[in-house]
Amino acid sequence: MKSLMSFLDHLVYITPDLEQTMAELSQRLGVTPVLGGQHQTWGTRNALLALGPKAYLEIMGPDPSLSKPGLVRPFEIDKLYKPRLATWVARSVNLLETVKIGKQLGVDLGEVQSGSRTKADGTVLSWTMTDLTKHRERGIVPYFIDWGTSKHPAEGAPQGCLLKEVKAEHPNPNHINFILKGLGLELQISHGKGISMMAMIETKNGIVEL
Repeated sequence: MKSLMSFLDHLVYITPDLEQTMAELSQRLGVTPVLGGQHQTWGTRNALLALGPKAYLEIMGPDPSLSKPGLVRPFEIDKLYKPRLATWVARSVNLLETVKIGKQLGVDLGEVQSGSRTKADGTVLSWTMTDLTKHRERGIVPYFIDWGTSKHPAEGAPQGCLLKEVKAEHPNPNHINFILKGLGLELQISHGKGISMMAMIETKNGIVEL
């Protein structure tokens, strides 16, 4: 099996209350996440901590200051009552080709789009990505990102955690494995009645499951 870190860029952990979840994760992981910035388009903001040299945990929650009529935040964040792991994100240096392959495999990755957020120090971080709002088997199939010339967020995020494993459950794991293999990815997927994901993180407090 390929090393997870060879293609995983980051995990997206969503929450209804960013500050509260940052405090909870600080206790559980032994590392305090740092505020990232705002996503003007999605009405969200985030916090980060590193999970390796080129991988990180993104904690995403609603930003009340960005609320506006008709705004639909991604991952149904406004319906959350507790935090959960929403999806994972894979690296790609050719997003158009990745989208094309996805269509051939029967998964809609959406259009390639540009994204940005304003960091706490006022600088703007930019990237290109596939559409995170697409279904993608409820997040078990990742969306894809290319940071271009931007500094990878893991480089400036708090250190001390290491991602060891990501596992998932799905009613049809063979179907998911077919899609992931076609995209050049691998993930440990077992049969389950529902769809879920779990991350195993090595910390100074031991292995923590998200």
